[in-house]
Amino acid sequence: MTVTIYHNPDCGTSRNTLAMIRASGEEPEIIEYLKTPPTREKLIELIAAAGLTPRKLLRQKDTPYDTLGLGEDKWSDDELVDFMLGHPILINRPLVVTDKGVRLCRPSEVVLEILPNPRFGVFVKEDGERVDTDAA
Repeated sequence: MTVTIYHNPDCGTSRNTLAMIRASGEEPEIIEYLKTPPTREKLIELIAAAGLTPRKLLRQKDTPYDTLGLGEDKWSDDELVDFMLGHPILINRPLVVTDKGVRLCRPSEVVLEILPNPRFGVFVKEDGERVDTDAA
């Protein structure tokens, strides 16, 4: 199975998701999307495959969301995609793609829904939270 993670190594949720993928026995393709943003077509494809809208993929915390006025309802989906392409930090993360689907993995254990081997025992997140993948 192919697993791809759109990853930000500065994000704890993204690091936890990557660690869960690896703990399941998979070595994913890692795309640091701040360095290598997706194309417009790929971003639209990911949004649709995850069952999201561009607005639901927007990240607010520690981004120019407020400065750009993105909380206002005046922006079309195409315009929101333009903002994400112009400011990739606005793309919420991590997005994970497998043969089983695409998920925005917030919280990180959402990745268990699409991993080929989602049961691999207890996983301890960076903050000490324990996730029993066998009970998931």
